[in-house]
Amino acid sequence: MPMSIAETIEHLRRRLPPQVGLVAVSKTHSVAAIMEAYRAGQRDFGESRPQELQQKAEALPRDIRWHFIGHLQRNKVKLVLPYAYLIHSAHSAPLLREIESAAQKQGATARCLLQLHVAQEEAKLGFAPDELPGYLQSGEPASLGHVQLCGLMAMATNTENAALVRGEFQLARRLHEQCKALAPNPTLFTQLSMGMSGDYPIAIEEGATLVRIGGLIFGSR
Repeated sequence: MPMSIAETIEHLRRRLPPQVGLVAVSKTHSVAAIMEAYRAGQRDFGESRPQELQQKAEALPRDIRWHFIGHLQRNKVKLVLPYAYLIHSAHSAPLLREIESAAQKQGATARCLLQLHVAQEEAKLGFAPDELPGYLQSGEPASLGHVQLCGLMAMATNTENAALVRGEFQLARRLHEQCKALAPNPTLFTQLSMGMSGDYPIAIEEGATLVRIGGLIFGSR
């Protein structure tokens, strides 16, 4: 008999080291399913569509921390900012400038992770590994007064090749350590978001501080 949402969350909590946070990826799942996880003590949830995030945030308890984990289009930034505790997918300099502009207009500070492209799939977005240090050294990130850079997010190649996945996570961790020293405020640059339902154990071994798990908790969509 499959475990309930609450039982799965408790099982995952026992497996996760204390320094690793769990983001329950709730995109496309119902308010009722999210409430079951909430009653089990889960407070961090991941959404990928601005309108869906808005609807759920307004319908659910206010102490939920919403993580925006999907592709963020520049014209949707203003919809996401009032609700997002952390944006995982700041994938380019132009997007970060748009986040800065929208946050300034809203009188807010946007907490963001820089999305890193380490996978072999071209469709995935993000800063290239050899591009990111230069961007941080360019001075532009320090000029974004309403953006707080909190670390990196990475997605590994969708493959059964565990060695390839491990190598990509190792690259992400090395870049996180390198970029931390270059970040405008290194003491805030603490998060490394990587690992999903199929590869989170490897991500944890390679230094993830946040894992994004959906299918294992909520079942297939």
